[in-house]
Amino acid sequence: MHSLVKLAKEAIEAYIKEGRAISPPSELTLEMKEQAGVFVCIKKHGELRGCIGTFIPSCQNVALEIIKNAICAATQDPRFNSVKKDELDELTYSIDVLTPPEEVIDVNKLDTKKYGVIISKGYKKGLLLPDLEGVDTVDEQLRIAKIKGGISPDDKDIKIFRFEVRRHN
Repeated sequence: MHSLVKLAKEAIEAYIKEGRAISPPSELTLEMKEQAGVFVCIKKHGELRGCIGTFIPSCQNVALEIIKNAICAATQDPRFNSVKKDELDELTYSIDVLTPPEEVIDVNKLDTKKYGVIISKGYKKGLLLPDLEGVDTVDEQLRIAKIKGGISPDDKDIKIFRFEVRRHN
């Protein structure tokens, strides 16, 4: 198991079992020392069970970002009830470490397998990670990101940003 995935698993298990947030490892890997946005996704039997993240870093390093987002994914994703103790052995985790977003003017520069997208209109923002099952076209990726951000799927007065991820399962 990759060290970032292991950290997310330990953070969720400690929080669900004992109600405490763990500390990062005393010796951080190079990747844990970086500062980057991170998404933590939880699946149960292959189905999404929770996914929360940040596209701009909010913590001192990736290790702290993972711990914070792992606990949020397990307990605060509004689409799901909090993870229960008896589910922990059935969960799998993936960690996406994001590159800084860059604005895209030409949608031909997007690729659903390679880039995630952020759609922005005023204070509204919708994000969709790259390489998601069932999202095969740029139009579908943009439509879903708009809906997630509370933006009309038909709205063309938007800003589009793309980012890449290093995904660890």
